[in-house]
Amino acid sequence: MLRVGFLFKIWYAFHVSIVEKCFVDVRAFRQLTILCGTAFVRKEMRNLTRNQPITMSTLPILDQLKALGTEQARKTYRKHGVSGDQYGVSYAELKNLKKNIKVNHDLAKQLWSSGIHDARILALMIADPQDADSVLLDSWADDLENYPLSDAFSRYVAQTALAGEKMEQWTQSDSEWIGTTGWNILRDLATNDKNLPDDYFERYLMTIERDLHNRKNRVRYAMNSALITIGGRNPQLEEKALAVAKVIGKVIVDHGATNCKTPDAATDIEKMRVHQKSKA
Repeated sequence: MLRVGFLFKIWYAFHVSIVEKCFVDVRAFRQLTILCGTAFVRKEMRNLTRNQPITMSTLPILDQLKALGTEQARKTYRKHGVSGDQYGVSYAELKNLKKNIKVNHDLAKQLWSSGIHDARILALMIADPQDADSVLLDSWADDLENYPLSDAFSRYVAQTALAGEKMEQWTQSDSEWIGTTGWNILRDLATNDKNLPDDYFERYLMTIERDLHNRKNRVRYAMNSALITIGGRNPQLEEKALAVAKVIGKVIVDHGATNCKTPDAATDIEKMRVHQKSKA
C-alpha cells in the first residue's frame, strides 16, 4: 500500500496543475483507478484537495468575519452544537457579505479550508453549484461537525447536479452529520423537484418507518422533516406519509439547551394540506 501511495503522489504531481489542483486529466485519472483501485484513489484525492491554501484575497474576508463576530452569537451557536473555531457572525451579516461577494467558487473553497464555522457557512452561500464535483462534496461532507453546518451544506448540495446521487449515498451513512445531510437533501428534493414520481419517495417512506427510531439524534429530526415534506407533495403521498407517521409515533430528538421542538409529522402534514387548499 505504501508503494501504491507513492505512485499516486507521482501521478498527482504530473497531472494536476501546481497553481490550481483541481484540473485533473480525466483519462489519467481513470488509468490510475485501474492501477490502484477506485476507493483508494478517491480517498487520496479527498486528502490532497481538502486543504486549499489561504491566499491574500481570503485574509480580508476572514478579518471582516472576525470583526463582525459577537460573544452573544457565539454563545447561541454553541447552544446549537457549534464547538469548533468560530467568530460568531449573525446570518444577517453573512447574507450581506454574500450580496457583495456574489458567486465565487475559488474563494468558497479557501474559506472552507480555514476550518472556521462562520467562514464555512459563507462558503456555502457563495459556492457555485455548477462547479461542484463528487470529490469536493465528499471532502466537505467529511468535515461536517454540527447540524447548522449540515443544514447549510445540504441546501447547497440540493442545488447541484449530484443532489440525487449524494442523497442516496448519504441517507445510508452511519455518520450523524452526513446522514442528516442526506435526509435534508431528500426533503429539499420533495419540496422543489416536481418531476420526481411518487415511487421515488415511497421507498424512503418505508425506510423512515423501519429505521427512524434507530438512527442518530439529528438524523431522526431530518428523517421526520423529510416525512412531513413528502406528505405535502400530493394526496396520494399524504395518505402514505400519514400512515408512516402513525406507526412511528412520537419522534424524540435532544435539542440540548435550545428551545427548539420536534414537529409532530401528522399534525404538520395536515397543516400543509389546509395551507395548500387555502392557496388554491
